[in-house]
Amino acid sequence: MIKLKLVAIVMLFAMYGCRSENKQENNKTEQKDISQLFEQYWEERLKLFPLEATQQGDNRYNAVLVNDQTTTFRDSLAAFYQRYLDESSKFNRDQLAENDRLSYDIFNYEMKMQIEGLKKKQWMIPFQQFWGLPLTMGQLGSGDSYQPFKTVEDYKNWLGRVDGFTVWVDSAIVNFRKGMKAGVVLPRPLVEKMIPQMEAMVTTDPAKSLFYSPVTKFPGNFSDEDKSNLTHAYEEAITTKISPSYNKLAVFLKKEYLPKARKSTGINAIPGGKDLYSYLVRYWTTTNKSPEEIHQTGLAEVERIRAEMEKIKDEVHFPGNLKQFFEYLKTEPRFMPFKTPRDVLNAFRGIHTKMEPQLRSMFGRTPSTPFEIRQTEAFRAASASAEYNPGSPDGSRPGVFYVPILDATKFNITSGMESLFLHEAIPGHHYQISLQQENKDLPKFRRFAWYGAFGEGWALYAESLGKELGLYTDPYQYMGALGDEMHRAVRLVVDVGMHSKGMTREQAIKYMLDNQAISEEGAIAEIERYMAVPGQALSYKVGALKIREMRQMYETKLNKFNLADFHDELLKDGVMPLDIAERKMQTWAERQN
Repeated sequence: MIKLKLVAIVMLFAMYGCRSENKQENNKTEQKDISQLFEQYWEERLKLFPLEATQQGDNRYNAVLVNDQTTTFRDSLAAFYQRYLDESSKFNRDQLAENDRLSYDIFNYEMKMQIEGLKKKQWMIPFQQFWGLPLTMGQLGSGDSYQPFKTVEDYKNWLGRVDGFTVWVDSAIVNFRKGMKAGVVLPRPLVEKMIPQMEAMVTTDPAKSLFYSPVTKFPGNFSDEDKSNLTHAYEEAITTKISPSYNKLAVFLKKEYLPKARKSTGINAIPGGKDLYSYLVRYWTTTNKSPEEIHQTGLAEVERIRAEMEKIKDEVHFPGNLKQFFEYLKTEPRFMPFKTPRDVLNAFRGIHTKMEPQLRSMFGRTPSTPFEIRQTEAFRAASASAEYNPGSPDGSRPGVFYVPILDATKFNITSGMESLFLHEAIPGHHYQISLQQENKDLPKFRRFAWYGAFGEGWALYAESLGKELGLYTDPYQYMGALGDEMHRAVRLVVDVGMHSKGMTREQAIKYMLDNQAISEEGAIAEIERYMAVPGQALSYKVGALKIREMRQMYETKLNKFNLADFHDELLKDGVMPLDIAERKMQTWAERQN
């Protein structure tokens, strides 16, 4: 009996051991399969979005510009997302490894949001004054962005995209006209900004075109024959394709679209606008917060920050009220010391140098991608905000912090130069995006993903690190930082106000001027940006508040809280919806104690 029992036990152990090994092997197969699914998804996606491929340093589709303005394209995109949602749902999430579970959650969220978004009528507004393909083409065609111009083949590839653009323009006009019939149109002030943008791209002299710039920068190894052939090809493309396409858009916007543009401010004024705004709020904040909840948060934050501003006003012994202090900050000559754009750019470089020693104690991981500061191109500077353009994952193209400088002598140091650098450059977007792109352990759909609530939230949180990084020692620079924080709080009030509470463009501009030291020109550009891209401006403050909330919680709960470890953990897996990020950080925190 004892012997038989021992044999039975051995057999039972062997049987379950085999099952355990088989289960582990099945898990390995499943993990491999889901990785293959993500890779297959990404490969297929790049064909649908070739501009993204180019931006990420994948040059296979550099000559391709997909016409995303057709019903066929939208239908194929919806089928694409649904197919991959169905495929991913076949995997057992609980049996996946930790990183794959994170990928699974992000992937499913993304598929569902994209499918829902394609059911909206956003396609009836192909672009606006803030972003869209006609503006992107200008950036790429200038030769100073992510479209490469290093080889003869590169130069020919761009001509392929020019051909695609002429087709895109015709389809975009068709969609604008469908929007006109359906009442889905842009507000009039935005269209008035778009017309001169398009007209600026039209020229009768190819050599004066922005798109001629690559011809003036031929690499030295090009033969005379190649230079001659390409020069002729570019002159012809500018004369017969590029200028006519932009002229077509300008004439259409001026003659047909402008008279039909709406007088209302908010997106809720168009058919289905209330539902669209609700979706956009969820899309940009990656939360289920209601517009009203976000509005109330904004009001509370405006009140809190105003109290901090009052303290600074008293500290510098300014005799007037806060609004008078704003006016003083905007107009006092000593706050505008620059004479040339180079002076402005050098001042930003000085900020980087000043804080660099403190960065080492706050970040264990830093990116290897190079970084540059550049002036925003003249053709788009009037409607542009300071921004960051990511580098390539292999570091061959640097990350670029673009600064619009319309008049260097009016560039104001109290506008928040230090906080702006922390946000757009280091350790804001440059650190977060570069670390994400450089992490080869992530599937590509995560390496090149973007969620505004996380990405912009991180960048705004980065602004709050100024004092810890040795900045904000000057009260006027700190006032500028408070102004930038106020700017994001005001956004919660005016974005929701315009798109769901009946606030007009003029009321929103006034509210912004009443609560921050911004020029009327600057306030108009900002408010019109929120009119053009409803909900996007909400992502900054919502995300920053969540990151700050998590940091404060773990500083209190963890026995040995290390700020560099917190930052490294938060950034290493890239952007993701905020609730998924919360779960990830909770898992990290549990391992710390």
